[in-house]
Amino acid sequence: MIPDLEDYKWIVPDFIWELDELVDIEKLLKALPDADDLAKLMPDFEKIGESLASLKGFLSPGYNLVSEVIGASDLLLLLGSPGETAFRATDQGYDNDKQFKKGLLGELILLQQQIQQHEEEARRAAGFSSQQKRKVSDKEKIDQLQEELLRTQLKYQRMLERLEKENKELRKLVLQRDEKGIHQRKLKKSLIDMYSEVLDILSDYDASYNTQDHLPRVVVVGDQSAGKTSVLEMIAQARIFPRGSGEMMTRSPVKVTLSEGPHHVALFKDSSREFDLTKEEDLAALRNEIEIRMRNSVKEGCTVSTETISLSVKGPGLQRMVLVDLPGVISTVTSGMAPDTKETIFSISKAYMQNPNAIILCIQDGSVDAERSIVTDLVSQMDPQGKRTIFVLTKVDLAEKNVASPNRIQQIIEGKLFPMKALGYFAVVTGKGNSSESIESIKEYEEEFFQNSKLLKTSMLKAHQVTTKNLSLAVSDCFWKMVRESVEQQADAFKATRFNLETEWKNNYPRLRELDRNELFEKAKNEILDEVISLTQVTPKHWEEMLEKTLWERVSTHVIENIYLPAAQTANSGTFNTTVDIKLKQWTDKQLPNKAVEVAWETLQEEFSRFMTEKKGKEHDDIFDKLKQAVKEETIKRHKWNERAEDSLRVIQHNALEDRSISDKQQWDAAIHFMEETLQSRLKDTESVIEDMVGPDWKKRWLHWVGRTKEQNIRNETKNELEKLIKCNEDHPAYLANDEVTTVRKNLEARGVAVDPCLIKDTWHQIYRRYFLKSALNHCNLCRRGFYYYQRHFVDSELECNDIVLFWRIQRMLAITANTLRQQLTNTEVRRLEKNVKEVLEDFAEDNEKKVMLLTGKRVQLAEDLKKVREIQEKLEAFIEALHQEK
Repeated sequence: MIPDLEDYKWIVPDFIWELDELVDIEKLLKALPDADDLAKLMPDFEKIGESLASLKGFLSPGYNLVSEVIGASDLLLLLGSPGETAFRATDQGYDNDKQFKKGLLGELILLQQQIQQHEEEARRAAGFSSQQKRKVSDKEKIDQLQEELLRTQLKYQRMLERLEKENKELRKLVLQRDEKGIHQRKLKKSLIDMYSEVLDILSDYDASYNTQDHLPRVVVVGDQSAGKTSVLEMIAQARIFPRGSGEMMTRSPVKVTLSEGPHHVALFKDSSREFDLTKEEDLAALRNEIEIRMRNSVKEGCTVSTETISLSVKGPGLQRMVLVDLPGVISTVTSGMAPDTKETIFSISKAYMQNPNAIILCIQDGSVDAERSIVTDLVSQMDPQGKRTIFVLTKVDLAEKNVASPNRIQQIIEGKLFPMKALGYFAVVTGKGNSSESIESIKEYEEEFFQNSKLLKTSMLKAHQVTTKNLSLAVSDCFWKMVRESVEQQADAFKATRFNLETEWKNNYPRLRELDRNELFEKAKNEILDEVISLTQVTPKHWEEMLEKTLWERVSTHVIENIYLPAAQTANSGTFNTTVDIKLKQWTDKQLPNKAVEVAWETLQEEFSRFMTEKKGKEHDDIFDKLKQAVKEETIKRHKWNERAEDSLRVIQHNALEDRSISDKQQWDAAIHFMEETLQSRLKDTESVIEDMVGPDWKKRWLHWVGRTKEQNIRNETKNELEKLIKCNEDHPAYLANDEVTTVRKNLEARGVAVDPCLIKDTWHQIYRRYFLKSALNHCNLCRRGFYYYQRHFVDSELECNDIVLFWRIQRMLAITANTLRQQLTNTEVRRLEKNVKEVLEDFAEDNEKKVMLLTGKRVQLAEDLKKVREIQEKLEAFIEALHQEK
């Protein structure tokens, strides 16, 4: 049935056809016993016909040499003989070592024929020997026959192990040579890697693992400490998972993609680091990394997480499949666990198992009573018919020692003890109780145990139901069978989903491109950077006007209350100027530079905010508003003004305030205008305060029909009395003497108004302030013609305009400060702000959670869904195409 490959020889590299040179067939034939030797070994084979079935069980084609080396599934295809394995492959196109097997096929078939000839000679010799030894009892004959058959089986087993080891080395050699580029026609990505990529995208697309995703996985479930992780490690042939004595170690789902490769390595899907699984330090680092990822995925106040950790493991001889290790099912929540831990684990397990194409690998601890199992009830609920469940009994070595009746283990393996049904039942040994034991030593221990186990000798267990190797082969066959049956159906489902989403987009956003979150972020990033650059287009005049106005608003109160008013109470111009100079020097040294820098920074913030929030007409897209606001706030938080700016500014301001020389009449008039505006503004504020104190006047009372309160009446009477005092003495100082307060109080009491001295002083402050401001405004009027006297230093003139000079100094200082700050803004701070904006945007670009939080809405989510569905569909179609090509 082998096809003629002469016309297709170019498909397979030349070294594959030359593999017969690497296998010493003659040596293997010499190692086989001849017919005479077999006849001498056999004691008496009377009733050989009755025992022929048992002999066939050991030497049948399902357990022959060819089957062990090239696989029962290939034997079915090439020889047409039945196999003894629990799961036979339905499509032989997916064994990645098939090309290698064809090279050994001729020699192995010849070896198989030699073995069958020896079997025939053994039967004839058995008949001859039985005729000579008829006097031996039947019981002794049967015992001797079983012992000889066991020795023969062990002899063949050693031969098989030797050939398997040679087979493994040759396969590794082939893979290494392929990796070096000798076999150039190999696919860039293996099928299992392509399939794993699809599952990773689905995991991101649908974190809740809902029913839309029906692609196959092998879901590993079991009670806590039942040996789930150990089974996975035996299949992966490396101790890759963290371990703990009785402690919950698996805190989140771990997706492990197994594939064949020349080197035994592991890597995470979001990392380029490869862990060499043949080195203990790399294994320890991998276990530590998995544990860290698990703990980081668990939210505060929780014990387990629904986030999936994706891991790929490659190595020689690994079966290709995707397994998901889930947290162990618990019966009781212990101290230190979240109260909902048990329910969370159940919900995670159910979510994965309810996928109709998921293969459930149900792990049961064989060393504990079966009645204590929780997971079997859960699995039977999810898969009542057992059409996709594989039952695995672990710790069989302990079970054999501790269980009084071995038939109980047989009942478990045959599916008679549990109410659940399964597609297949397996018994494995995954350790000796020592976590530091290597995988190789465990495999040797497992094989040795089952070779000597009564369970196998008494036929309670069948040979294909034991060892993790047989389990791995069976699970892989079942996995690929499920993949081939369901993947095209799932691709069609995603095609329909894509059509629905595209239709929804066309109906809702017909004139917009489908931009996903990352594309929208890039668009917003460009807009924000353009708006920052717009700051450089602001004119110097605009900057200086804003800075000067804002700075005066901040310092005007200090100038009026702490500098001008105290100096104006002095007796002569000399004292006035001295007081002004001292107070200006103190102000410049301590407060003014810092206040100026604050004003400049706030002005820059205002302009930056204006550009960021200003709507651009029809082109404005409000979907970016939250992102722009967040960028603005984070940039402002990070930006700090140059610390050296205050020192240079202090010197400039000090020099500006020391200058008293007004050069022309225009500057003089500007100073008068500045002073008048300031004093009028203060007078208006004072009038408003007084009105609030004394209540509405007679006009407002009649027009608006409002009255005064009792306190306002008292204030009004006090105000009238104090105004009389000022009229009597227009040169009255700013403060009332104690005898004056007593006089006012007594005058008010004589009119029946009881008043507190504090109220009199408080009212006097506002009345005198109004009087002083009105007088100062009148003085401004008089000084309009005073520039001539100023040039002569007011010699031979009763007019003194020192207050005009003060306001000119303040005005000039404001202009020079605004100019200096504008230069700092345009030359330094705007560029530093732009740099901070870029840094913030780069940080946001790397933070997916931040982007999800800032770019929201139906439009964004619909574009994201479209992108994911298209990506999944494309990956699935590529996978299906590769599947057909390999088939």
